Amino acid sequence: MDTRTFEINPKIEMKKVHFKNRFGIELAGDLYLPENHTDTKKPAIIISGPFGAVKEQASGLYAQQMATFGFVALAFDPSFGGESGGRWYRYQNQGCCHAFHV
Repeated sequence: MDTRTFEINPKIEMKKVHFKNRFGIELAGDLYLPENHTDTKKPAIIISGPFGAVKEQASGLYAQQMATFGFVALAFDPSFGGESGGRWYRYQNQGCCHAFHV
């Protein structure tokens, strides 16, 4: 079942991906590929939503829109949120650095 909260563009391919950040936490993402995507290098954008948001909301919409402009775009759930792993613990600045470790 698709849980995205925005209108899906049928010309843009979306693939589910999972990967580990530098802390070893498995993150979940949706990779949006431009129309007629080939395996050549393309500019890429990584997008994460505000605290509490998941990739099926605004970040997914933005990633899909960037793919219409020719970018490969990754919308991901940060650690501790959505489909991503991890557990909360007391760690200084843990919330500020997710994008640096994707």
